[in-house]
Amino acid sequence: MATRILLVDDHLVLRDSLRTSLGQEMGMEVVGEAGDGETAVRLARQLQPDLVLMDVAMTGMTGIDATRCIAADCPSTRILALSMHPRAIFVTEMLKAGASGYILKENALSSVLQGIKKVAAGEHFLCPKSAGLLAGEYTQDKESNRLAMLSHKEHDVLKLLAEGKSSKMIGMLMHLSTKTVDYHRRHIMEKLNVTSVAELVKIAIREGLTPLEV
Repeated sequence: MATRILLVDDHLVLRDSLRTSLGQEMGMEVVGEAGDGETAVRLARQLQPDLVLMDVAMTGMTGIDATRCIAADCPSTRILALSMHPRAIFVTEMLKAGASGYILKENALSSVLQGIKKVAAGEHFLCPKSAGLLAGEYTQDKESNRLAMLSHKEHDVLKLLAEGKSSKMIGMLMHLSTKTVDYHRRHIMEKLNVTSVAELVKIAIREGLTPLEV
C-alpha cells in the first residue's frame, strides 16, 4: 500500500518539484498540498494522510504550530520537517511539537525519500547536519533562537510594542482588532518565556528590532 503524503510548503515551485518527484516513486502517493499552516491542518484532518512533509517557516501559522495541531488531531499521521533553516532551535521545536524527523532543503532528493520511508515506517530520521545541530556542532544565541520561533506577524507586533505603540495603535497599523493584537502579544510572551511587556521591549532592543536604547 502506498504511503499517502500531504505536501506543505509556501513555495509553489518547490511543491511542484516534490509532487513530480514523489509521484515517480513506487509506494508513494501525494494526496494533497498546502501553502500555509492553516490549510495544512484542515487538509490533514480531512485527508488523514500517512505522512505530512512540513515546511517550518511559513507566513501566518508556522510549521511548528501546524505540526502541534496535526499531532494532536491526527495521531496516526507522521510528520517530517523539510526546512531551509539549519538552526538547532527549529529542529528541537519541531520534534517537541510532534515531528518524527527533520531534513534540510539543501539535501538531495535521495535524503528526502529516505526520510519519508523511515518516518512512514514509524522510525525517526534526521539528516546529518540536523543531527549535528542537536549534538552541539553549531551554537546560537539563546535569545535570538527564541525570536526565530516567532511568525512574521508576531515579529511585527513585537517591534511595534518595543516602539511604545499601544495594542489599539498596533491594530490600526496592522489592520487587526485590538483583541487579535493582545492574542499575539500573549503568544509572543509564551514563546519568549517572559511575563511582562517590559521584558519583551528589552529583548527587542537587544536584538536590534528597534533603535531605542535600554
